[in-house]
Amino acid sequence: MSTDDATPTTPLRHSPLHERHVAAGARMAEFAGWEMPIDYGSVVAEHMAVRSAAGMFDLTHLGTVTVTGEGAEATIQQSFTNDVSGLAEGTSQYSLCLDEQAGIIDDLLVYRVGPGFLVVPNAANTAVVAGRLLDQAKAVGECSVQVVDLACVAVQGPDSVGALGSGMAAAGLGGDPGALAYLACVDAGDGVILSRSGYTGEVGFEVFLPGERAGGLWDALAEGGVQPAGLGCRDTLRLEMGYPLHGNDISTDTTPVEALLNWAVKPGTGFVGEEAYVAAKEAGASRKLRGIKADGRRAPRAGDDVLVDGTEVGIVTSGSFSPINEVGIGLAYLDAAVDLGTVVEVDVRGRGVAATVVRPPFVEAHTKD
Repeated sequence: MSTDDATPTTPLRHSPLHERHVAAGARMAEFAGWEMPIDYGSVVAEHMAVRSAAGMFDLTHLGTVTVTGEGAEATIQQSFTNDVSGLAEGTSQYSLCLDEQAGIIDDLLVYRVGPGFLVVPNAANTAVVAGRLLDQAKAVGECSVQVVDLACVAVQGPDSVGALGSGMAAAGLGGDPGALAYLACVDAGDGVILSRSGYTGEVGFEVFLPGERAGGLWDALAEGGVQPAGLGCRDTLRLEMGYPLHGNDISTDTTPVEALLNWAVKPGTGFVGEEAYVAAKEAGASRKLRGIKADGRRAPRAGDDVLVDGTEVGIVTSGSFSPINEVGIGLAYLDAAVDLGTVVEVDVRGRGVAATVVRPPFVEAHTKD
């Protein structure tokens, strides 16, 4: 095949912090169309820094969509599963975007801040979530939906309140992290939105800000001794908490009933997929997303079969070594009849690994500390 016949490739997007990651020796990789840092030398060291002190993440790959106007609330309500009508200004909520069959298109956060809403979907799903919002906005009217380019710097860990407060002050940014309760958010001025949220189970914050201001914050945090952390440890941190990852643990092939996410679904609000969801809930789940904790250090991996007495009862969707517990952990869809506490065997590359079915999280949550 000649080079003229080759399919052109789309260049990977770079965050405003890209050169800083490269200069710090980060191992970079493609992630949902972006080139992002996987680690800065050690996933485990970065994981432990977040659990014991504070780590900072570049999350600019996440989608950021604003929804404003008189029809904004109705547009959000019809697009996602949670009840946004009771969401006060300066707070946020976890929600799901479903298809007509109640399959999970995405899980996301909705922030009610300023004159409207900020919706933050997963990177790979930004276009489809924005499309859903646009479709609903057309039906509702008097609503503007815009995908905006914002950088996002997250600071997570028990020392994050002081570390981020000092870093924001040094970078000339407004906002007081210490004033925010869990899932609270605030318009800090000059295009900066500060939220107490995250994906690690620790006290943590996400700062959405114009790209040209992200470098100043990152540098101030680094000067304050905050450990840069990549997407590798973000995955191990969320797995220790049992947080599902879209594309692994939840997808359009899974319903909130199977994923045990009913708490984020409020029937009666008119969201897309509501009828199918209600039917699925009434029918009951034939499989459920459960945690599995190995007896030793060998980690289960996505795609591994789970067996009881030699009979397959499920499949692993996410798995890794837990740096805190020093054992293998994972999430798996198991037959609904498999109870918590059941001892199972996970086929890890042809070798049976004993594990116990548990209810996540695998570590204590500190989000509200």
